[in-house]
Amino acid sequence: MIPGNILNQERFPDLHPAFDSQSAVAEANRCLFCFDAPCMGACPTHIDVPRFIKKISSANLRGSALAILDANILGLSCSRVCPVDVLCEGSCVLHGYNKEPIEIGRLQRYAMDAFYANGAKLPLPAGGTASGAKVACVGGGPASLACAAELRRHGAHITIFDNRPLPGGLNTYGVAEYKLRPEDSLREVQLVRAMGVEFRQAEIGATVTMEQLEQAFDFIFIGVGLGAMERMGIPGDQLPGVIDALRFIERYKTQPDFETGQTVIVIGAGNTAIDAANAAVRLGAKNVHLFYRRTEKEMPAFPFEYDHSKVEGVRFHWLAQPVAIIEEGGRAAAVKFARTTLGEPDASGRRNSTPIPGSEYEVSCDMVIPALGQTRLTAQLKVETKNGSIVVDRPTGRTSHPKYYAGGDCVNGGREVVDAVADGKRSALAMVHQWETR
Repeated sequence: MIPGNILNQERFPDLHPAFDSQSAVAEANRCLFCFDAPCMGACPTHIDVPRFIKKISSANLRGSALAILDANILGLSCSRVCPVDVLCEGSCVLHGYNKEPIEIGRLQRYAMDAFYANGAKLPLPAGGTASGAKVACVGGGPASLACAAELRRHGAHITIFDNRPLPGGLNTYGVAEYKLRPEDSLREVQLVRAMGVEFRQAEIGATVTMEQLEQAFDFIFIGVGLGAMERMGIPGDQLPGVIDALRFIERYKTQPDFETGQTVIVIGAGNTAIDAANAAVRLGAKNVHLFYRRTEKEMPAFPFEYDHSKVEGVRFHWLAQPVAIIEEGGRAAAVKFARTTLGEPDASGRRNSTPIPGSEYEVSCDMVIPALGQTRLTAQLKVETKNGSIVVDRPTGRTSHPKYYAGGDCVNGGREVVDAVADGKRSALAMVHQWETR
């Protein structure tokens, strides 16, 4: 188990506090229970939002949770990490009446918290149209968990292979703790395990080969995520004191005595960079600086994440590109930056940045956290790839190899947990159909 960290629980209180029962019922009764609900269409897993909210209003919390889980087996984590502002809540019809949208995410969390507090039991699968099918899921993250759960509902036998000690992928190791705690991710893993899914810790390509999987299983689902983060490729980027954002988040979640020092520099401006910067503040860093080579307008992070980070106390610096990490005493002590200028937008609307000669300056620090995107883990697979991502038929998740399906970040390049869940579920249903019509 990931060790409990009481200090982290104090430093990382919930981003959105949970509803109490009175507040939840009051909020649920604000819902108009739209017949053709746009919030349901905006959810990649198409949770029946009016249905689960209606059950909350009538105090049927188990029924509400089951309505959520029927569409999204990771309903607990998605209630906490989904960008609801741009998905379900962003589509709420109350916007058209100049009213605040229904707090769908918090209501979903309320129902799911009650479900897990009361035993978290689902009806066990009793056979199904895919009975006899054997499926291997490579990777233990959200896409594989969703795929496995849906396949079990149809009677298939599933084994999830993951190279880490604990399954759950980024939900367990890589999501900032103020959004999702590791124990919540592991509760969902246990729910899937209780459905009859087998979990094995094994590194595919080393202890188990793809050829062995092909011989032992009827289908193989690839849900391996994106892999390690990209290196900066500048002098000093491997010095002690330089730690990529995903390893940084994993480290403070798993090591209770993890320290950042007084001044932290984060490189990048995506959602993961924001998470790392916020975490550094909460871990005690007095000065947290985030540098990005473009401007605020081009930053890829969601606007609400950016706004929250400013409230946390993170300081943002634009048009700055790292060119070297400065060593002192055998570790990173400063970052040398060059000021940049932006060119004209390319075909995609993105403007390339160019360092300005002679504009270099240094910023002292105790830790450097690059957050520059992730590499792909697809080199050893026998499927078609493009720019490092697996090419699939989007409605089914089927790859160029008829025995392989894929979903999640290794396909979509790195989107939301709910997108990975939707990918896994689609692939599972396509495998069931292929098994039925074989």
